[in-house]
Amino acid sequence: MTSPPWKPTLGDGHPRLSVLFPRKACRECEDRLQCTGNTDGKGRHIFLLPQRQQEIQTHIRREQKTDPWRRRYAIRAGCEATVSETVHAHGLRHCRYRGLSRTHVQHVLTAAGANIIRLSECFPPGTTPPRPPRPASHFQRLCKKLTS
Repeated sequence: MTSPPWKPTLGDGHPRLSVLFPRKACRECEDRLQCTGNTDGKGRHIFLLPQRQQEIQTHIRREQKTDPWRRRYAIRAGCEATVSETVHAHGLRHCRYRGLSRTHVQHVLTAAGANIIRLSECFPPGTTPPRPPRPASHFQRLCKKLTS
């Protein structure tokens, strides 16, 4: 089957290529449910990037499946995790102050606090931080009284 004509269009204010497959071709296709998930028998309508951008995107997606790319991305993943932690755990997305200088101070203090929290959780392997013993619970004290 030949593909239908590709029409230049605008999608979200950006140039796209619109491809509308005929209903008949989609209805007869064995892979229709895997392709579109459409049970109505309508023809598939897809939007693609302009050819050069589509080629770049396809190349990049293929490259993302390689081990060297994943090793390089692991560095960024650590940075993304830090940003996510400061946003979700420490509320960095909402500033308590007005003005650029005060906002900057809040960001610096939040980052310093996040670093302190992370450092407090880091100990050499096999060691644990010294902790004072927990006070005995009511149940433990009762058991001690009954056994002594």
